[in-house]
Amino acid sequence: IERYYPRLTLDFETNKRICDEIAVISSKRLRNKIAGYTTHLMKRIQRGPVRGISFKLQEEERERKDQYVPEVSALDFTQNSESGMLDVDQETKDLLKSMGFDSIPVNVVAVQQQQVSERPRRFGPR
Repeated sequence: IERYYPRLTLDFETNKRICDEIAVISSKRLRNKIAGYTTHLMKRIQRGPVRGISFKLQEEERERKDQYVPEVSALDFTQNSESGMLDVDQETKDLLKSMGFDSIPVNVVAVQQQQVSERPRRFGPR
């Protein structure tokens, strides 16, 4: 897959023909298994990185993600809220204090409980 990635697709039939061209495979059954697994791996690669398979495109994408710097920091509270402070509940404030983040400006807000409506039963009461 690493060597022939640009030629391989998400289509089994196409991958079967490519396997025929690039390798000497003794039986039709084995060729189909190889093409099927190749197609399966190509679909997994589309979703994200696959362990054990590393090629230039995947490495470049990983580098790009590592080098990404957001325009506005998530920790810059002056941009994120009107008061310039982070709104947290008392429990979160205690957690920040225990971790040594006393210097972060926080605004303690009461927790609002939301009532979850129960889904109607499909077959009536039980």
